[in-house]
Amino acid sequence: MLSPLWLRSWFHQFVICCLMLLAWPATAQDAPPTDYRLGAGDTIRVLVFQSPELTIETRVSETGNVTVPLIGSIAIGGLSISDAETKIATALQTGGFLQKPQVNIVLVQVRGNLVSVLGQVHRAGRFPLEIANTRVTDVLAMAGGVMPTGDDVVILSGVRDGKPFRKLIDIPGLFLADEAVDNVLVAPNDTLYVHRAPVFYIYGEAQRSGPYRIERGMTVMQGLAMGGGPTNRGSETRLRLHRRDAAGVVQQTTPTLTDLLQPNDVIYVRESLF
Repeated sequence: MLSPLWLRSWFHQFVICCLMLLAWPATAQDAPPTDYRLGAGDTIRVLVFQSPELTIETRVSETGNVTVPLIGSIAIGGLSISDAETKIATALQTGGFLQKPQVNIVLVQVRGNLVSVLGQVHRAGRFPLEIANTRVTDVLAMAGGVMPTGDDVVILSGVRDGKPFRKLIDIPGLFLADEAVDNVLVAPNDTLYVHRAPVFYIYGEAQRSGPYRIERGMTVMQGLAMGGGPTNRGSETRLRLHRRDAAGVVQQTTPTLTDLLQPNDVIYVRESLF
């Protein structure tokens, strides 16, 4: 029979092991990518091997600095986690505080290096750039992709080399082209915006009047087909096209079936003469 003293000792060791597991800062599976760049607003935990008194949990300031015991303020904004670990360890060593410091940084909460996605996407919001080489397609995937009501163009805006940056990117071209040269890298604080897709309108003697999305290269005939074609009283040879010119004045013309539609065109299907 096991003695009560042995059982108490075994239970005590078991509890200690459980507490150690709960206190463990992060597993390898939970660890962020090593090339993640620390940014303003990120919360980190700095641990120094065999120096628990130097362990801190702090937030990266707007200037990219953190305050570490013994060495004071140190700039780590824009550095990868491994580079930040090396920089803090070097500062501890050159300052004469530790001989061979081993520093480990755990990313507790991501608040820096964010990119915004707005407009006609499934999940608009702000998303962290967890790796350094995040591209436009990666960010669109984070936002759940473009909604059916979204345009085929995404507008990328931000700052490059201290100057305002703006680029219109063809979304299908990112996947259909042999070389997606427009699948550029995004940077912290960039904004991606997907506008509502352009539409045209059809009314009169059409089977299904209403607004419809304009597909690329859509003709009047294809637009008429989107509305189900003319009713028994209508005629595809008696169409009127209402289009606003550059001055904002609506012009009325008689289109051919092969004419290309433009955003906000209005097709009016008139009654047949017979």
